[in-house]
Amino acid sequence: VNAGMVSITGNASLIKKVFIPKAIYPLSKVLSSLQNLGLSLIPLFIVALCTGTPVRPALFLLVFDVMCMLCFVLGMVLLLSTLMTFFQDTQFLWSVVSLLWMYLTPIFYTESIIPAQFLTLYHMNPMYHYISFARICIINGISPEPMAYLWCLISGIGVLLIGAAVFGRQQNKFTLYL
Repeated sequence: VNAGMVSITGNASLIKKVFIPKAIYPLSKVLSSLQNLGLSLIPLFIVALCTGTPVRPALFLLVFDVMCMLCFVLGMVLLLSTLMTFFQDTQFLWSVVSLLWMYLTPIFYTESIIPAQFLTLYHMNPMYHYISFARICIINGISPEPMAYLWCLISGIGVLLIGAAVFGRQQNKFTLYL
């Protein structure tokens, strides 16, 4: 998201001179990050095989999780790159928000430590669903419940649609603010 957020402002000189669909810039940043993720998983799987970690069929379900997360990230990048074009301070605000968001997502801890009165609010975090989906597939080696698929799909496609709508409506104004 950080790399894609500056994709429009970082290519301002090119956007002003050559007509290329502006969505290409954020899309290229997201797809290059996806490629980096794929390449970084290769050594991880080699280490897992060398240490005798069992490869279960549920690992293939991670493709669904990553594709839903890709839609979510692309939507966020489209939204934030639009905001960044009009408000240059977006990148500084986003660094604070993303840090807080990381601590509110169960990456380094399980949800069992969260007090019961906060669980409903905690489950509204879209990243919670992606991390939980991956944990169930990797650690438990089973398929998540059908609602997990639905939540990942809804949050991914929902944010992508919102980001694409905002980006599409505002992209003709980009050259005026660059």
